[in-house]
Amino acid sequence: MNLTQLIQQGADQLDQAKVAFGHGTLNAHDEAAWLTLWQLKMPLDLEISDALQISAQDVAACEALIQQRIETRKPAAYLTNEAWLQGIPFYVDERSIVPRSFIAELIVDGAFDAWLSPSSHDFLDLCTGNGSLAVICAMAYPDISVVGADISTQALAVAKINVDKHQLADRIQLVQSDGLREVDGLFDCIVCNPPYVCQASMATLPDEFRAEPTLALAGGQDGMDFVRQLFLDLPMRMNDKAILVLEIGNEREHFETAFPTLEAVWLETSAGEDQVLLISREALLKNHKEKLGVIE
Repeated sequence: MNLTQLIQQGADQLDQAKVAFGHGTLNAHDEAAWLTLWQLKMPLDLEISDALQISAQDVAACEALIQQRIETRKPAAYLTNEAWLQGIPFYVDERSIVPRSFIAELIVDGAFDAWLSPSSHDFLDLCTGNGSLAVICAMAYPDISVVGADISTQALAVAKINVDKHQLADRIQLVQSDGLREVDGLFDCIVCNPPYVCQASMATLPDEFRAEPTLALAGGQDGMDFVRQLFLDLPMRMNDKAILVLEIGNEREHFETAFPTLEAVWLETSAGEDQVLLISREALLKNHKEKLGVIE
């Protein structure tokens, strides 16, 4: 069997089994290619060719991995212990969600650089998970320091693996914290991919998403529980011109219902303009004062 045939066979099996995607790939062919190339220890960007013949032993190993993906319904990244975000490899296992935040592409593209200044040196990655956004921030902005905070000590153990993997321990500090409670200092830029999945959506998640830590996904009835507390606490932890870059996924309607007067800038990502928003400290303070009925 050649490589093209082997990958197509795996894709057909994944399609027939109706597995769910969204943890690095969006379709059966890409998922089969990822798992097959990983099992064969080949580069993931290898050009697939009919000319490459695969030994019977390797075919059996690839078939076993595809079958494991189908039977366990675990994301492929949990089977390979590897996920890629913006071309950067990260270690991942069941202790943290699979990294896929759209904030990563905004960092790499410099999409919110216009809101930063030469003095923007202190970054916070809140709900850091496996540390991927903290690492990408440190790579994109060589002069900054980053605090990566998460409530989960297990997720932070995974984040430490990635901070060390990319040799950034001198610039990234990892902190166990429920929200901002144990985080010290003032920040110029906060990126946050919080638990935001609403209760109704949690009830219908495919098994692949249920394999991830619920703590990192569930945001309460409307998905905004964490965000409400964040908006109350964050202004006092921001420098004057600081910004928050917040991902809320498919919950824009719930977000706008919860915060109808909050001034936010929706940032365009590869998934559209409904996934990630930017909020200034000034906007957060104004929103808080309006809720308290403060008239200036």
